[in-house]
Amino acid sequence: MDLSFCGNDRGNAYSVDNGVLDNGCFVDALNLVPHVFLLFITFPILFIGWGSQSSKVQIHHNTWLHFPGHNLRWILTFTLLFVHVCEIAEGIVSNTQMQSNHLHLFMPAFMGFIAATTSVVYYHNIETANFPKLLLALFIYWILAFITKMIKLWKFAEASLGVQYLRFCITALLVVLYGLLMAVEINVIRVRKYVFFASPQRVKPPEDLQDLGVRFLQPFVNLLSKATYWWMNPLIIGAHKRPIELKKIGKLPIAMRALTNYLRLKDAYEEQRQTTEDPEKSPSIWRSMYRAFGRPILLSSTFRYMADLLGFAGPLCISGIVEHQDNRTEVVMNKTGNMTLGVYFMSSTELLRNTSVLAVLLFLALILQRTFLQASYYVTVETGINLRGALLAMIYNKILRLSTSNMSMGEMTLGQINNLVAIETNQLMWFLFLCPNLWAMPVQIIMGVILLYYLLGDSALIGAGVILLLAPVQYLIATKLADTQKSTLDYSTDRLKKTTEILKGIKLLKLYAWENIFCDRVEDTREKELTSLKTFALYTSMSIFMNAAIPIAAVLATFVTHAYIEDVRLSPAKAFASLALFHILVTPLFLLSTVVRFAVKALVSVQKLGEFLQSDEIGDDSWRNGDMSMPLESGKKYKYPGDTKAINRKERYRMDNYEQPMRRQLRPTETEDVAVQVNDGFFTWGSNLSTLSDINIRIPTGQLTMIVGQVGCGKSSLLLAMLGEMQTISGKVYWSKLPDCEILLDGNISKNRYSVAYAAQKSWLLNATVEDNITFGSPFNKQRYKAVIDACSLQPDIDLLPFGDQTEIGERGINLSGGQRQRICVARALYQNTNIVFLDDPFSALDIHLSDHLMQEGILKFLQDDKRTVVLVTHKLQYLIHADWIIAMKDGSVLREGTLKDIQTHDVELYEHWKTLMNRQDQKLEKETELDSQTTLERKTLRRAFYSRDAKNQIDDEDEEEEVEEDEDDNMSTTTSRRSKIPWKMCGRYLSSGGFLMLFLMVSSKLAKHSVMVAIDYWLAAWTSSNPRNESLTNTFDNATNYKQNYDATQFAEYRSYVPVFIILCGAAIALCLITSLTVEFLGVAAATNLHHNLLNKIIHAPIRFFDITPLGQILNRFSADTNIIDQHIPPTLESLTRSTLLCLSAIGVIAFVTPAFLIALVPLAVTFYFIQKYFRVASKDLQDLDDSTQLPLLCHFSETAEGLTTVRAFRHEARFKQRMLELTDTNNTAYLFLSAANRWLEVRTDYLGAVIVLTAAVAAIWTTSQSGLIGLGLTYALTVTNYLNWVVRNLADLEVQMAAVKKVNSFLSTESENYEGSIDVSQVPEDWPQHGEIKIQDLCVRYDPMLKAVLKHVSAQIKPGQKVGICGRTGSGKSSLSLAFFNMVDVFEGKIVIDGIDICKLPLQTLRSRMSIILQDPVLFSGSIRLNLDPECTCTDDRLWEALEIAQLKNMVKALPGGLDAVVTEGGENFSVGQRQLFCLARAFVRKSSILIMDEATASIDMATENILQKVVMTAFADRTVVTIAHLVSSIVEAEQVLVFSSGTLVECDSAANLLMQEDSLFSILVQTHK
Repeated sequence: MDLSFCGNDRGNAYSVDNGVLDNGCFVDALNLVPHVFLLFITFPILFIGWGSQSSKVQIHHNTWLHFPGHNLRWILTFTLLFVHVCEIAEGIVSNTQMQSNHLHLFMPAFMGFIAATTSVVYYHNIETANFPKLLLALFIYWILAFITKMIKLWKFAEASLGVQYLRFCITALLVVLYGLLMAVEINVIRVRKYVFFASPQRVKPPEDLQDLGVRFLQPFVNLLSKATYWWMNPLIIGAHKRPIELKKIGKLPIAMRALTNYLRLKDAYEEQRQTTEDPEKSPSIWRSMYRAFGRPILLSSTFRYMADLLGFAGPLCISGIVEHQDNRTEVVMNKTGNMTLGVYFMSSTELLRNTSVLAVLLFLALILQRTFLQASYYVTVETGINLRGALLAMIYNKILRLSTSNMSMGEMTLGQINNLVAIETNQLMWFLFLCPNLWAMPVQIIMGVILLYYLLGDSALIGAGVILLLAPVQYLIATKLADTQKSTLDYSTDRLKKTTEILKGIKLLKLYAWENIFCDRVEDTREKELTSLKTFALYTSMSIFMNAAIPIAAVLATFVTHAYIEDVRLSPAKAFASLALFHILVTPLFLLSTVVRFAVKALVSVQKLGEFLQSDEIGDDSWRNGDMSMPLESGKKYKYPGDTKAINRKERYRMDNYEQPMRRQLRPTETEDVAVQVNDGFFTWGSNLSTLSDINIRIPTGQLTMIVGQVGCGKSSLLLAMLGEMQTISGKVYWSKLPDCEILLDGNISKNRYSVAYAAQKSWLLNATVEDNITFGSPFNKQRYKAVIDACSLQPDIDLLPFGDQTEIGERGINLSGGQRQRICVARALYQNTNIVFLDDPFSALDIHLSDHLMQEGILKFLQDDKRTVVLVTHKLQYLIHADWIIAMKDGSVLREGTLKDIQTHDVELYEHWKTLMNRQDQKLEKETELDSQTTLERKTLRRAFYSRDAKNQIDDEDEEEEVEEDEDDNMSTTTSRRSKIPWKMCGRYLSSGGFLMLFLMVSSKLAKHSVMVAIDYWLAAWTSSNPRNESLTNTFDNATNYKQNYDATQFAEYRSYVPVFIILCGAAIALCLITSLTVEFLGVAAATNLHHNLLNKIIHAPIRFFDITPLGQILNRFSADTNIIDQHIPPTLESLTRSTLLCLSAIGVIAFVTPAFLIALVPLAVTFYFIQKYFRVASKDLQDLDDSTQLPLLCHFSETAEGLTTVRAFRHEARFKQRMLELTDTNNTAYLFLSAANRWLEVRTDYLGAVIVLTAAVAAIWTTSQSGLIGLGLTYALTVTNYLNWVVRNLADLEVQMAAVKKVNSFLSTESENYEGSIDVSQVPEDWPQHGEIKIQDLCVRYDPMLKAVLKHVSAQIKPGQKVGICGRTGSGKSSLSLAFFNMVDVFEGKIVIDGIDICKLPLQTLRSRMSIILQDPVLFSGSIRLNLDPECTCTDDRLWEALEIAQLKNMVKALPGGLDAVVTEGGENFSVGQRQLFCLARAFVRKSSILIMDEATASIDMATENILQKVVMTAFADRTVVTIAHLVSSIVEAEQVLVFSSGTLVECDSAANLLMQEDSLFSILVQTHK
């Protein structure tokens, strides 16, 4: 047949005798004109480009969409394209009914399709280039198209063709669409005034797009990019080259920032408060949430409904394709069409009988459904994140106003606040994510059941019934799961506590050879945890099993009953349509239990939030609300005068040129001599009993006021009462103001009182650098900073820190000692430029030298020179002489007030009392000066920590270098290849630790299960296709009854013979589902058991050096976070991954089996899929890391603020802290938003891939006509692929992140253990060795690690049995290393130590260490009982223990405790004083009756009295034993019979103490003189 535009089957095709417009072909040709016109005009403009772009506004994103009606235009254009596709399809199908080709039936439609596509591309380019004049071309096109289509419609109406014909409907639709597009265009002209108007409107892009930092473009891009997340491409593909960092994801758009959303939520909340009549009733958080975030949720629900309804198109199209494929063999020639105007007109239903058309429709429906679904997800996620940001800001605001009594009286613990922040807000966010499911699911279920009923009749209800009956069981399992998880959590917390104790006391455990005993304690707890985990695994596998088994059971019930009830044969079309419907129904039912659970949790969370928001606030002073809310409400970035970020490093040093530029101006009235005055004050901490009563005091301006009194008399409370932290019962606090502005509030503080520099008693640090902690938001001034550091003598401590004052300290940073923390807090108060400074007992954790220095340099010099008003609370009465004004407190009221002279004259008794106390303190002072001060000790521990950490870092770097393959030059390509590799090695390691039997079981059962599932569906195909003619069994031969009966009997027998096999297969599948779900979960439990067990044993038996160089936090992380991932997260991910992968593979296998042609299309699809997952996995990993790393600072900031509330409020820094919180929240939300957008990016792409798979499968099936049942089978499987493709990738990405935990644990499993065996057998060692305690040290060389220098060099000495030996030397001379060498804890690489004739290096470690005793410098106690601490092996009698306690002077104290020997010891022995703890350690050493005792600086942390006891005990109780004392206080070994003096690792002097003292130039005498 030749091609011709109007067809050549009639002679008059081209004649226009009846009038031009009456020729249908001419009208169609006329319709081509507008399309061609548009293409001719736009192509040059598009291709030649813009030359010079006229956009005046330079913005970096070409995503600025500002023409009105933008979204409407995109939606209309998409609809237009869809209608054009229908028109093309209708034309082609009609053309097949003609004798020759009529191009005019589909050619104009095809051109229209191209023109519509061009129009939208053209529009997009004009819009981003901001060149509205060019839109005229489009305007003309719409008008022309509208007119030509109108003519066509009018001709149809004239020929009386109505709605029953499809072409008429399509043309009418096109007229409407062109009309609407014309209207949109006119609107643009009206608003922008760019044609016929003199002054076109000038427009500015939104603030977000002018800000180069905003990278989250979802709200600003065009509709197509919004739907497909096209704008994410550069980010995700770029991640492959270099990791995504915080800089790369930029800031949030203004509408999504926490501040914006907080204001929305707060307005809704406050509005309710104003509208309610009942002031007592608290506003409903639900209602406020709905007011603030209701609209997006409704939008998301709409998308969700659309997606769900489109989801049912799948099964219906399958049913249509299979049915018409069957009927195509016997083409029915009953055409319902009509030949008018010389061409064929088809009726509206006829098109839907064409299988190819159905295939395309199925494809479009899938694409649309998936797009809507992802849009719905995205909107809920965005809303959820917005809500979380708003709630966090709301909680934070409330924290800043919480009354202090709430915090201290325990009504609001830190834990509760942390839970609100970390758990409750996330619960609400998750609830919002799942929220649309709540109302979408019931609709989906009802629709599904109706459709099933329509396909299958009554038997469908039975299947649906099975599903509904089993749903409650799922809910039950889900609740059980949550409970088990709770109990598991309790056990793991307990296990962690015990592990932490072991790691903190590891040195002691090794020295006493107790590590195995304590290791078993942990293993016991782990056993309980594992039992709980097994229950958890059981419930999880039940839940997975239910999900897999319910659809099988439902299908089984339905089809078997159908075979026996209905008298109509089941056709393949109906069978596979209902199969697909069952697959659709399972998802909502499975999700329903989750959603209900989340809804319940959300209700609880909201209740907790409500209670929190209603809790007491600090006095409602106007300065709270007035000053504070200002920066938050303004919505702009508010810079405080002291925002450290505002000053960059370069400027820091430029500021030093001016002499202290920030010296405050002199107050106008220097004469005004009272800074703060309290009149008749009664204050309380909330319980209406006044803590402070009848307070009348004044604080003189610019003077030093001291508040003294015994412990607990209300000194700190008085400071807090002045700061407004306590509740005032009556009385007033006056703060001096600028002249004459004493604005007073009843009973409270006058308007904007100054900020007060306040150092609390319990030191409070921020997680920030030392410098940030001291400047605390004030501008940096080098001179002032230096002066403050010197006054607080912090320089030596700062020099020890690895990065000086840029070192992070605080919870997550480096642990400082109490004294160091306290000095930093005092430094903060000194540095602030405030008139008034409150110091609450700043000397409590400092030794005498530091206190004096701080008093002289810091308080008397630095503060008084500045004429600042200082209020000092202290116990050190010797400083009273410096006070200008003294307030003496007693039992919550003021005892005396005045100068020291006043008190001396008026209250002699009190003065005398103070004098005696001062004398006592002076004696103590002498003692303390003797002691090598506590501070040097603190510094020493700090130095040790860093010395070892540096070494560790060195080793770490080397390790990492080894990890990089040797031959790689670390260029871009190699790093990317390393980043996109899946850690197969780790997966292998993980699976093998689960045991090979379980692994084999899992693999085989999984494969068997999926094979059986395929077999079920294949059998169904064979069964339904068994009767090719598919007539109804009660045929048209109703009159021939006898024929009917024979027919029935044989047919039904044959038909039902398929049932038993079907039942058996289904049963097998259900059983296999159970087995697979159990094996995976229990494989996980086995792996977790083995990994933890090996990890614990490796670490406990590692050499002590390992603990010196590995930070405790790092080891603990392996036991907490990583173990938790291995325990609970990897098994479900693994299960999901294997399931979805196998499902996809089996589906592709089935499709290929049905239509082998599909395999050709599979190659490009597989390549596309490979690249999508490769790019996504890398980006997802980075974004997940960013999300995790930004979450921690946020949580820390909350708990920090709650801890340091009083300080923040005293300093008046609320606004700065709020700003910081908003920044942290936004950063975390940005990371989370990008992560969820990346998930959407992936899902849209895999879903579209799935749709293409369905399309290719359908087309291949239609063209290679095969058995209709098999086509149904192939298409049903193709539909499932779309659901599971994205799960494959997401689970892969998750597994990759989780395998990192296995990798970290594994890296510790390779540590060397100590050599516990030794070369002598235990039996060769005498039972009572060492009998005498003779020690010979021969040419000993010791180092900590083969890679490090020797710490002891060629030491030789001899110690006789029973001798008392002292070892001394300067810090770092190797004294302690010698004590470790006695226990073989360090690497002895030359020489040896012989004790009672046996070389200790040859002994098994257990034997050696269990036969000697040591008392360490830091007393270590373990939680448990006193008995456990003295004798964990339980080998001694009670008498022996009491005897030991008596020697250590502890017997009476322990007797007084409830439980005696079984009295409780809390964690770290916190319930005893340091001195008592040290005495317990002595008792512990005595319980083990060893002939050698080593004391390593054991008296360093005790007071004189306790030390005397210790010395006495050692002399008497250990008279006949060898005692080696390592002393850093030389005075403690002056009586020693032999003294070894070390200097930098060598033994320099060895003689009795008396002899050494006689030589004046000996190192020993020098040490004694300097230390005295």
